[in-house]
Amino acid sequence: MTNVTTESLFIILLVLLFLSAFFSGAETSLMSVNRYKLKHKCKQGSKSAIRVNYLISNPDKTLGLILLLNNFVNILASAITTLIAVKLYGVTGVAISVIVLTVVILIFAEVTPKTFAAKYPDKIAYPISWVFYPLMKVFYPIIFIINLFSKIILRLFGVKNENYNKELLTKDEIKLIVKESSKKIPKSHEDMIVNMLDLEKVKVEDAMIPRGELVAIDIEDDIDIISNQILNCRYTRIPIYKNELNALIGFLHKRKVIKMLVEGDITKEKIISYINPPYFIPEDTSLTSQLIAFKKEKKRIGFVVDEYGDVKGVVTLDDILEEIVGEYNQDNKEKSFIKINETSYIFEGSMQIREINKSLGWKIPEDTAKTINGYILECLEEIPSEGTSFGEKNYFFEIIKITNNFVKNVKITKK
Repeated sequence: MTNVTTESLFIILLVLLFLSAFFSGAETSLMSVNRYKLKHKCKQGSKSAIRVNYLISNPDKTLGLILLLNNFVNILASAITTLIAVKLYGVTGVAISVIVLTVVILIFAEVTPKTFAAKYPDKIAYPISWVFYPLMKVFYPIIFIINLFSKIILRLFGVKNENYNKELLTKDEIKLIVKESSKKIPKSHEDMIVNMLDLEKVKVEDAMIPRGELVAIDIEDDIDIISNQILNCRYTRIPIYKNELNALIGFLHKRKVIKMLVEGDITKEKIISYINPPYFIPEDTSLTSQLIAFKKEKKRIGFVVDEYGDVKGVVTLDDILEEIVGEYNQDNKEKSFIKINETSYIFEGSMQIREINKSLGWKIPEDTAKTINGYILECLEEIPSEGTSFGEKNYFFEIIKITNNFVKNVKITKK
């Protein structure tokens, strides 16, 4: 190589620096590629995506190949630089070559290409896979030996490389990915995805119609009273019980008896013949499990019961779907609270705290009680009187109306 001209050495050095930059950028782009886009492209049959997936699925082999080639060109570049320095400045040029080459490699062959590759990993990773995939086959024996020694050293330090390639995301991490992709996903779709992920945390008792708000019919009442109740009921499925709600007979579909009601040809026996048997749901069942159960059992409605078997309320398929797609019965929502100003609202005592937090973005604690009435009783430890006011957790409560020891209406102001 001593017979090679200085100009030729400079050209070789430039080529080596370019290769060093190429390998450095390739390493960063492959390790930074979007894994979810990659898996999607693999399913579509993209050959370059399949190659990239193979490379990142075997990081020990891929990094071994890149580092082998990168170190080779860097060491060779160092030798070439030393030759050039000796030719130009003699022995004193060696020190100069070390300093100059370190700066050049750091800026042009490391920081710059790696920064560029980190910003555009997908644009770089797919094209270069056509280069590294065949090189992986060519240098496989050398890479195998390098990795073998590497694994032995790691095992000496108690490091095992099993399952290092598994990517397990928590629900919160998936929600973060969805929210960070909001520019590409419509807000309504984003909300539905997030709600679906939160569905497991919500129990049926959180979404049910409480017992106190149920419209149910006692079969022991006079037939005229029963007929009027059915006609005036705005729900299509009506709970039927005998003497008390816990003695349930089942559900009556209004559609089955409406014709008889209009014609006046209805009896208790006919009503009972059309009743569907009751379907019971434990109160701590998650909405995810119940949605699956409704599908499996071909049901749309069920009674929520506590550990003693007492009826606590009713949950329907629509109630669960509302948890996913949001409130679609705005009339009920408007009746639940009235806006006074940006920080003050009047709520019904039966309204669930989680619905308030969800609608207004508030953070009233949900761990001690489900409803506003329950939360007030928990805070005061007594049944309040009208006009009572108190502050709790950055919220100011003012009792407006009490009915039968129940907080009917309350004004809440966020401090």
